[in-house]
Amino acid sequence: MNLTLHIILQQPPAGIQFALQKGHGNNFEIAGKQLSDGGDLRFDLPIEVKGAGKSDTPQFGGPFVQGPAGEKFIYIGIGTFAGQPGSPWDRRLKVPLRNISWQMVNEAAEKGGLETIVQGTAKDGTPACATVKPFGGWRVA
Repeated sequence: MNLTLHIILQQPPAGIQFALQKGHGNNFEIAGKQLSDGGDLRFDLPIEVKGAGKSDTPQFGGPFVQGPAGEKFIYIGIGTFAGQPGSPWDRRLKVPLRNISWQMVNEAAEKGGLETIVQGTAKDGTPACATVKPFGGWRVA
C-alpha cells in the first residue's frame, strides 16, 4: 500500500534551501527543493507501507525512507545537502517514522495521508538539524 506523508517545516531561516533526500548512502538525489523565505515549507512524499496481517506495526519503505527496521525516518537536506551551492550549511534533519499504528495508516489512506509539523529553526537561530526533538508525532491529515 502507498501512503502520502506531509511534513511541514515550521519557519526555517530565510535564504537557505531545503529538500528531501531520495535514495540511500551516497547514491541519492534531491527532491522537492525549496528556498526558505522564513515562512513554513511543506514537503509531500509517497512511502510504501508493508506488513499488513504479518506485523503488529506497519513497516515503511520506498526511496525516501531511511534507516534500519523499527527506526525508519525521512531526511530533509539543508544547504549543500539540498543542492544549494556555496551554502555555509551542510546539514540534514531526521524526521522519525515512529508511533504510527495500523489504525492511523488505514484512516490516513482514506483521508489524504499523515502529517507532522517540525521546527525549522534551532534555538541558536540556525537551521534545525539531526533528529527532530521534541517530536510531536504524526496525525491523520
